[in-house]
Amino acid sequence: MDKKKKTIFLVDDNVTNLNIGKDILTEKYNVVTIPSARKMFDMLLRIIPDLILLDIEMPELNGYEAIKLLKSNEATCDIPVIFLTVLGDSSSELAGLTLGAVDYISKPFSPQLLAKRIEVHMTIESQKEKLKNYNENLLGMVHEKTKTVMDLQNAILRTIAELVECRDYTTGGHIERTQNYLQILIDALGKSGLYKSEIKDWNIDFFLQSSQLHDVGKIGVKDSILNKPDKLTAEEFDEMKTHTTFGVEVIEKIQKSTVEEAFLEHAKIFAGTHHEKWDGTGYPKGLSGRDIPLQGRLMAIADVYDALISERPYKKAFSHEDAVKIIANGKGTHFDPMLVDVFMQNEREFKRVANEVK
Repeated sequence: MDKKKKTIFLVDDNVTNLNIGKDILTEKYNVVTIPSARKMFDMLLRIIPDLILLDIEMPELNGYEAIKLLKSNEATCDIPVIFLTVLGDSSSELAGLTLGAVDYISKPFSPQLLAKRIEVHMTIESQKEKLKNYNENLLGMVHEKTKTVMDLQNAILRTIAELVECRDYTTGGHIERTQNYLQILIDALGKSGLYKSEIKDWNIDFFLQSSQLHDVGKIGVKDSILNKPDKLTAEEFDEMKTHTTFGVEVIEKIQKSTVEEAFLEHAKIFAGTHHEKWDGTGYPKGLSGRDIPLQGRLMAIADVYDALISERPYKKAFSHEDAVKIIANGKGTHFDPMLVDVFMQNEREFKRVANEVK
């Protein structure tokens, strides 16, 4: 079989028609003559042709039945089928075209007409293949461009987050760890089905990237407070609290300066709500229960856990076990009860991240 030529299956129970068709087409195409639709399907297991010339009136399995089977199989559904028929009525043609045939050719064959009709359909299929390849290449370019934009957005977020972390030298690795903790929690929610309606429309990549900016408002807090080696006074703590509202303001300013601002929606929620508490005693707005956005409730657990296991100038690091107990005790007061349950089921993963990310 000449690999440079297109391959055609000629399926007809009449040997004379098979020989005539092959004589007409064999110079330009690889022609496989097949005496029945049943044997055609056996041949399809070995060869996928570029086009099928299919007789309608055949015993055992007629052309209409055969094309239904072709179109129902993913491996053969795209093969163009031209019906060969002595039937000349429009209803027969309509029936075949409705089933997916691309054309009708009447028997006995006109050599020139048969060759030309096949040439036209081969050209159409060639153009379709080129268009498909073009679209795939275009889609690849779009994906590559999208990835580039995503990488740029993430780099910007990472740079801003690292700027904050550099000022607050007591929290090294905090941003990366909290991002990992959130990944653990969101994966667990996906498996359990909890809060399914709330997270079903989230872009999880945006969600995780944006979490890096949850403390961006600390840019507006004085160094003397941010890095104070002792416990903060009430007045100093009030100023520290402003990092939540200031963080929202910073993110809103960034949003106004960019067209692609959707990826910052989670960031604004993280910044403004990660210090709210389930019982309403948190800040800055004193939200309670499910009035606190889910992003804030998730970050509350990730943020507090990391603060507990981290050493500060004014405290030693708690052990993982003690941190787990403290979060468990905060169930229904500080933290969303259902999220605490999820945390407890995955606390070993939190410990793994804490040990790996320094």
